Amino acid sequence: MRTGTWFRSSHSTASGECVEVRFDGRTTRVRDSKNRRPTISLASGWRAFLSGVRGGAFETWRTPRPPVTP
Repeated sequence: MRTGTWFRSSHSTASGECVEVRFDGRTTRVRDSKNRRPTISLASGWRAFLSGVRGGAFETWRTPRPPVTP
């Protein structure tokens, strides 16, 4: 784990659509690579945040899910 420096995921797109992460002791900071302020600071819960990202918990604000048909 890198400490004190911002880094991007290896899954970042060529167009620059990504987030940057920085670990500062017990705090994890997250920011948009194109708009570097504001940042989100997570004092705890980094693993829970990643689990939510992987599970699609933050997709609904961006792309509405298709309606469920019976």
